[in-house]
Amino acid sequence: MNTINTVAFIGLGVMGYPMAGHLAKQGLTTRVYNRTYSKAEAWAKEFGGTAHNTPKEAAEGADLVLVCVGNDSDVRQVTIGADGVLSAMSSGSFLVDHTTVSADLALELDAACREQGVAFLDAPVSGGQQGAENGALTVMCGGEPHHFDTVQPILAHYSKAVTLMGAASSGQLTKMVNQICIAGLVQGLSEGLHFAEQAGLDQQQVIDVISKGAAGSWQMENRHKTMIADEYDHGFAVNWMRKDLHICLEQARRLDAALPVTALVDQFYADVQRMEGGRWDTSSLLKRLRKPQ
Repeated sequence: MNTINTVAFIGLGVMGYPMAGHLAKQGLTTRVYNRTYSKAEAWAKEFGGTAHNTPKEAAEGADLVLVCVGNDSDVRQVTIGADGVLSAMSSGSFLVDHTTVSADLALELDAACREQGVAFLDAPVSGGQQGAENGALTVMCGGEPHHFDTVQPILAHYSKAVTLMGAASSGQLTKMVNQICIAGLVQGLSEGLHFAEQAGLDQQQVIDVISKGAAGSWQMENRHKTMIADEYDHGFAVNWMRKDLHICLEQARRLDAALPVTALVDQFYADVQRMEGGRWDTSSLLKRLRKPQ
């Protein structure tokens, strides 16, 4: 089994910054790249790793390269672009993409890696900024089992669950299921709280009761207090959720899978964007309902 001592982490956003930090804390030699170099410098100063000017530079000599950026085009730029990590990665090394992207891109990267003898896993995550900071993410992976077995202990440094779902792209397809389920849950929770408010009920008391039964969920437990308080400056942004739901709906069309609720909630998020709430947390669907019609 390959030994992983040196890692490169590409993308230090609200997720990547703490994820890379967990690796450095475990004693791994950690090299980082971020589009805004000052953020990479700040990370290196905090955690003791090294900041680099390009993805290629960060990937040089790394046993494992991890990517966590924005969307398909961002991933292509930092992986197969002119200064992308694959231009520096050697045969026998590993590339793991934590970004939520299309299944097509996962297959494209898998093929590009195979040509170079690099092992690839698509490994989107769930758990948000809080999960990343607490080392409690859920990671859903697609790739070869023997490759997964090598990198799983590394991914476990910032995760509570790391699961191989199947061949390349299976991780991204599973993340789509995750986002589809969340969309419906958040809308249902928003409608419930709105109904309770309009009915003159104590919203907190309602949640205290129903959360102990079949209506309970992670969203209810972790978001109801801020939703009641009309606070949405935290968590996973509406803009990113719409990006993810677009991926889900595109894939559903190819699979001839009906997603009527997902399509409807996607349009509700478009309403939130028109309210200038693109950076609000996804639980801001309640704010849309509270808006005077």
